[in-house]
Amino acid sequence: MKTFKTLLALVLSLACILAMAACKNDSDASKAAAYNKILKGLEYDDSGLPELTVATSPDFAPMEFVDLSRSGTDQYVGFDIILSKYIAKELNMKLVIKPMSFDAVQAAVQTGTVDLGLSGFSWTAQRAENYFITDWYEAGKNETQQVTITLAANKDKFKTAADYNGVKVGAQGASLQKILCEEQLKGAQIELYENLNDACTALLTGKIDALAVAYGNGESFISANGDKIVFTGFEFVVDELYKNNVILLNKNSTELGAKVNAVLAKAKAAGVYDSWYEACQLLAEIKTIDELGYDEEGNKITE
Repeated sequence: MKTFKTLLALVLSLACILAMAACKNDSDASKAAAYNKILKGLEYDDSGLPELTVATSPDFAPMEFVDLSRSGTDQYVGFDIILSKYIAKELNMKLVIKPMSFDAVQAAVQTGTVDLGLSGFSWTAQRAENYFITDWYEAGKNETQQVTITLAANKDKFKTAADYNGVKVGAQGASLQKILCEEQLKGAQIELYENLNDACTALLTGKIDALAVAYGNGESFISANGDKIVFTGFEFVVDELYKNNVILLNKNSTELGAKVNAVLAKAKAAGVYDSWYEACQLLAEIKTIDELGYDEEGNKITE
């Protein structure tokens, strides 16, 4: 009898999930419309072209994340994925995305097993010593604002640096957030995570008290977890050198680096970054089409 009731509950649960999915179809199509429109504009025949291998850590929405409604490598989406496609097209090369952990991306670039590391990187002195670093590209408030998030139950507890004394603060290993925590939250107990999704889980389960993130990434975690997570109100002081994003190349890849810089200059001149970032915010469900002023076909409303 218990087995039957359990089975019935599972069936009803599945039916409920399917019904919710059916109701969300139009919404899902709308949130992806602007992103898909950008991808359509970046299509080209890449058959027979030399490969451009790009390593990324897809745990950092809206910069790079996973969309399980897509298949194969198309499931890797986000601002840096769009930029990767744009660069490959401009260089007349075939893009090959290599998903891996954040620290593995850096190791792969340093050893020359991939051409580019495109994963929401900011400039740091250590990276400048070990890599060819491209010119900056701008993706919303992703790097200009570095913050902490916490559980809603802890709201207003961690507003100043002194509030973090003795507090467990999570950060991604080898990240800018790790550096900022070490520099500005000296009294905190810093817990490092390879994957940001694991760090968010640690926050939700009480293993850490706060999590240091880029602002856009914080928006993503808050959006995905309803009213469980909030911004603390604390904001790191971010040096101008750390603001915006860069691409990492092997130290010896100066020729390719120069070509990539030329492509970045072209993208900046074309003014495409804002629309890319907004499309990724929509896809990651950080913002709605009404909030950003888009119609259901992915067109910006300009009236």
